[in-house]
Amino acid sequence: MALTACSGSSGGSPSTSAPVSTPPPASAAAQIVIKDFMFGPASLTVAPGTVVTVRNEDKTPHTATATGSQAFDTGTIAGGKSAIFKAPAAAGTYDYICNIHQYMKGKLTVR
Repeated sequence: MALTACSGSSGGSPSTSAPVSTPPPASAAAQIVIKDFMFGPASLTVAPGTVVTVRNEDKTPHTATATGSQAFDTGTIAGGKSAIFKAPAAAGTYDYICNIHQYMKGKLTVR
């Protein structure tokens, strides 16, 4: 019957609403992986000023360069290497490409 008392611990359900805070995980997961000539995720949302790591898992060099606004640019990242950039302070959506392979496209949303 002690097991029945354990099942009565469903009072933990209300505490599950506390970890639902989405903003901290979004800024903590500030990483873009380049693999198979694609950015992953293709769209990433971060807080202003977040440091974003770009990891190149391809053997060929790539960049992650904001189009138009020139808000960020990793420069050339050799295969197997990483680079970082700081997300813009201004909220908005920033499209980016690989300057070497311009068909590679991604989107960074700052909010």
